[in-house]
Amino acid sequence: MTADRFVSPDHIRSLFSQAMSHMYRTEVPLYGTLVELVGAINDQVLAEQPALAEQMQRSGERERLDVERHGAIRVGTAEELFTLRRLFAVMGMQPVGYYDLSVAGVPVHSTAFRPVSGESLNRNPFRVFTSLLRLELIEDEVLRAQAAEILARRNIFTPGALQLIDQCERDGGLSEDDAWRFVVESLETFRWHNEATVSLQTYHALHGAHRLVADVVSFRGPHINHLTPRTLDIDAAQAAMHERGLAAKAVIEGPPRRDCAILLRQTSFKALEEMVHFPSGADNEAGTHTARFGEIEQRGLALTPKGRALYDALLAEARGGAGSTGGDYAQRLQASFAAFPDTHAVLRREGLGYYRYSLTDAGRTASIEQRAVPAEVLIEQGLATADPIIYEDFLPVSAAGIFQSNLGGDEQRAYAARANRDAFEQALGAPVSDEFAIYERLQADSLAGLRV
Repeated sequence: MTADRFVSPDHIRSLFSQAMSHMYRTEVPLYGTLVELVGAINDQVLAEQPALAEQMQRSGERERLDVERHGAIRVGTAEELFTLRRLFAVMGMQPVGYYDLSVAGVPVHSTAFRPVSGESLNRNPFRVFTSLLRLELIEDEVLRAQAAEILARRNIFTPGALQLIDQCERDGGLSEDDAWRFVVESLETFRWHNEATVSLQTYHALHGAHRLVADVVSFRGPHINHLTPRTLDIDAAQAAMHERGLAAKAVIEGPPRRDCAILLRQTSFKALEEMVHFPSGADNEAGTHTARFGEIEQRGLALTPKGRALYDALLAEARGGAGSTGGDYAQRLQASFAAFPDTHAVLRREGLGYYRYSLTDAGRTASIEQRAVPAEVLIEQGLATADPIIYEDFLPVSAAGIFQSNLGGDEQRAYAARANRDAFEQALGAPVSDEFAIYERLQADSLAGLRV
């Protein structure tokens, strides 16, 4: 087959994310409630804030907003992670960032599979936060060996999915018909199955080691555990969740509410308690499992290393020894972040965030000589604009907070910091990309465009 018969990875990613959304809405009807709630809030925000609507239209964000989602899965073996990387590559998604969640008491390390170019992000910014279980953190040696044996027996990919991944790698792409087959076959990896692969007794033993261990080891595959729409006002979304009777988290994870949104804010409703059939001799034994939940996110400005260092320091100050617990946490967080500049002009001047620069109509008619001045001068003269580059990645403390809340446990600090990026990348079969380098390139490309 010639290359011109292949559809783009962006197209395959769009097909897959739409199919995933439909499947998850069927499995978790409350997800449909979240999508409707977020859509109504976003429409209201855009109507009330025309400047924001204009900025999002200019940057290409408006078109992607309604389809924007991120999902999350957890796998158990290096082989599973390796094949997932190949599967996501068919859709133009690369591993970006390394996250060690063991520091917050969650026995996994993770990456985010996502598109990286500006064009691909605007086509469909679908992301999947993907975690690999760290069996070495299970203290019980017998249970650790049992978990490894259980995981070694399963295959989370269909033969059809594996064949199409091989075909795409060999030929350099997929046709439209093969892309649809790929979506159908790949969805099976992410589908919920209410039949466990272990006995109820084994499930309880795994659950005792850590709730997440039971979630990863006890089932046929890494069921998608949430699918997250993006809101433009997470505080309004949080209030609306409570009004509709959804058991939303008491605390929104991430930075406080600001005029200039930064990084990522997340909230969720408590995970569903679902009936599960556990094998027991010739029959099945009934039990329950809690893992899948609903989540909403608000994304803001991507921060530079300098900005991220300031963010991390202020977050640590706000959390102190109490973490995000306590009724005064929101006040502590707001007080700490008073030290973080909250106007885009200052954020740009101090090099705290990344921006996408573009010429205005007046700028496009200006001469090369007139444009041969610093970007800030062009902005002052009305010849250029600077729009925030949206943060496309994740925050390990926030991710751990969401995990812990929806696995039913309180904050725990059972593990010392045990980052092991080398082992993760070895399992992945590739290095993870540096998120800062991606944002830096997007900003640099836009600055170069001011001179053309």
